[in-house]
Amino acid sequence: MEINLIRKNDKFNFEATNMAGQSVELDAKPEIGGTGRGFRPMEMLLVGLGGCSGIDMVNVLNKQKEPLADIRINIQATRKTVEMPPIFDSIKIHFDLYGDLNEKKVERALALTFEKYCSVSNILGRSATITFTYALHPVAF
Repeated sequence: MEINLIRKNDKFNFEATNMAGQSVELDAKPEIGGTGRGFRPMEMLLVGLGGCSGIDMVNVLNKQKEPLADIRINIQATRKTVEMPPIFDSIKIHFDLYGDLNEKKVERALALTFEKYCSVSNILGRSATITFTYALHPVAF
């Protein structure tokens, strides 16, 4: 795995590119001179958590042959403010799952995602408390 970053301006705006040529912009918060042209680095960690856990959830539910029609993920986090660096201390992740899903299989998929498969959750969980909730939404056809 390799990521390359190039500076886009004389401030804090960077473009990160992966080996496949896909890119994302990062920037600092305006309070320190950022220009608002990209995600802040700590936001990118939450994006990674959402992507990792979302991919794992979809994968496990597909293997369980559950009819997942859609998934939406909301993440809210707080950071420690009295110590440096100000790392995450609490992360709440909520899944809205759409389809005629078996609740026990959803709970099993969540357990596997957060206890076994999601690397990002495993890393962030070493310094922050991660909690997850979910809501099931039937899909009418």
